[in-house]
Amino acid sequence: MGFASRVPRPQAPAVPIHTHALDNLRYIRETMERADAFTAVPGWGGVLMGLSAVAASAIAASWLETPRAWMTGWLIEGALAIVIGLVAVRRKALAAGVDAWPAPARRFAASFLPPVVSGAALTAALWSAGRPSLIPGTWLLLYGTGIVTGGAFSVRPVPVMGACFIAAGALAIFMPFAWANILLGICFGGLHVLFGVIIARRYGG
Repeated sequence: MGFASRVPRPQAPAVPIHTHALDNLRYIRETMERADAFTAVPGWGGVLMGLSAVAASAIAASWLETPRAWMTGWLIEGALAIVIGLVAVRRKALAAGVDAWPAPARRFAASFLPPVVSGAALTAALWSAGRPSLIPGTWLLLYGTGIVTGGAFSVRPVPVMGACFIAAGALAIFMPFAWANILLGICFGGLHVLFGVIIARRYGG
């Protein structure tokens, strides 16, 4: 019995170290390919953001008659759009098999946030100065700027969408406040839906 217990057990054949290295390199390459193919801007999320903007435009035109009520309604819509965008980015990343907040999304956010923060500061200044008619154009201009700068790290339709927002904002600056809801509905609604569908169909959701 003692002799039998000392009989060496058969060992599994050793896997060459280069096999492990090749497997690791293959995993790294596939992960990088998925990350590079990932579009930080979610297409279907953009569609939902656009639909919420269309709804906000209709509500503002029908019931938000005072400037303060108008501002409150659109700020609520902005907060809702941010939540939709964040959830959509995370869901798209997980569906693509990359990190929940992959490098393209982080680069987009880093480039997108400065113009948006600037827009918030200008909004407060224009409101305090009694110039609400300039706020819709300011929103469109700086939102478009954020999309263009963030879109430098994304696919081509993204900066094109940003350029459309900038063009619309340049026009909105010179239009009367009575057109605000229509302009914001067309731009934040229509452009998001249009480019959201393009991104979703061509770049994986």
